[in-house]
Amino acid sequence: MKVTDFLYKYQKSLNDRINEISIALTSGNASDMASYKMMVGEIQGLSYAQEQLRTLLEKTDNDIDSA
Repeated sequence: MKVTDFLYKYQKSLNDRINEISIALTSGNASDMASYKMMVGEIQGLSYAQEQLRTLLEKTDNDIDSA
């Protein structure tokens, strides 16, 4: 498996987890404010990781296209 393939799969995994948490939040599954903050914080962290991966993959794709 190429590294870029792995990163795309990892990016999908991050996106899937963000969607799971978002559904839980919108369904009212946060039992209290601490739980709500934890879920929102996880989404923020996952979104940051996803953005870093996106930037890395775009750079890698541009490098491959230039070669």
